Amino acid sequence: MKAGEFRLLAHQSQSDIFQDLLGGRTLQLKFTVPEGRSAVQVYEALMKAEGLTGSIDVPAEGSVMPDTYAYTRGDSRAAVLARMQKAMADYLQAAWARRKPGIAVNTPEEAVILAAIVEKETGKPEERRMVAGVYSNRLKRGMMLQADPTVIYPVTKGKPLGRRILRSELDAVNDYNTYTMTGLPKGPIANPGRASIDAVLDPAPTSAIYFVADGSGGHVFADTLEQHNANVEKWRALRRERGEM
Repeated sequence: MKAGEFRLLAHQSQSDIFQDLLGGRTLQLKFTVPEGRSAVQVYEALMKAEGLTGSIDVPAEGSVMPDTYAYTRGDSRAAVLARMQKAMADYLQAAWARRKPGIAVNTPEEAVILAAIVEKETGKPEERRMVAGVYSNRLKRGMMLQADPTVIYPVTKGKPLGRRILRSELDAVNDYNTYTMTGLPKGPIANPGRASIDAVLDPAPTSAIYFVADGSGGHVFADTLEQHNANVEKWRALRRERGEM
């Protein structure tokens, strides 16, 4: 018989129970890392996960592949985390090998940094390549990325801010704030999923360099500052109608 935790059904025969124990079909527990969670959030969730043993350090930001992972009661947190990090390393290696020529990032590490920003900027799968295209254009032109999530990360370590960004936070000079620096932050601000990594390595062909929320959960994109300012005013007018301003 195999050691472990088993799920037995009501009215199951002794023979069937015996076969279950011999077959070692232990009960599988599951742990899910949603796309865009930060390293601190992954750590806290792992420490609370049912049935895992042992302790871990906070993993490196951007080193964990968002997904659902099965484990059995008594498995160690270190072993589960190692599987998550191997999944990210393996996927990144394969994705980098099929990257499109002329992209804005030069290394797999830079791809994860930009993918994390894309992940945090849009929740719409169909927008990821377009958002990646905008940021790629900005990087190639030497423009500031001006991505709000990079302002929030030094304040909360990737957790929700829960309020509007302060002017002092927009003006803060640090290794992450892309409102006060050109180029990429010094590291990822979250753990990006496969789709965001793919978007950075194959961004949409676009001349857009601006985008702003459209009020429906998505964004509207613009090639010029004049177009962008008009889109921003529409967004502000919509927020005023909603009583948000």
